Amino acid sequence: MLALRQRLRALTLTSVLVAIIFIAGCARVHSSKPLNDSDEGFWTGRLSLQIQSDPVQSFHAGFELKGRADKGELTLISPLGSTLGVLRWSSEEAVLDPGNHSLQRFESIDALTAHATGAAIPMTALFAWLRGDNATASGWSADLSRQSEGRVSAQRTQPTPEATLRVILDQ
Repeated sequence: MLALRQRLRALTLTSVLVAIIFIAGCARVHSSKPLNDSDEGFWTGRLSLQIQSDPVQSFHAGFELKGRADKGELTLISPLGSTLGVLRWSSEEAVLDPGNHSLQRFESIDALTAHATGAAIPMTALFAWLRGDNATASGWSADLSRQSEGRVSAQRTQPTPEATLRVILDQ
């Protein structure tokens, strides 16, 4: 009887230790640095772009945005976590790296985003919108009413076709 109790205690202790290790393995390490930091020029989340063309075009991806409007990097991520492409830009050029070692070069970030997503995204305004500043962009109007919740949306009415951009920041 004593041996059975000892085995049950050992089994219980082993089960508790396995559960603790399993739970610890699932835990996220929280850093003191926020996920989205306008001071550091870093944001992460999801974005969608819908273009009212015929047929309607929709683009959805996770993203990491680093830098500033004049020099930065936008990584687009599939729902399964693979990198769809990396857009890098500076005042000299804009480059699309689709991950297959065949870089595509563009004269501007507008031309690059139009190629990558189907519509030119106003990057200067987007950086401002993410900071909560209601910057203007030709043909675009932003809704920042939920920016404090990490949600930004913008509508493009000109040039046609109309487009809707939605950004949801990770919290």
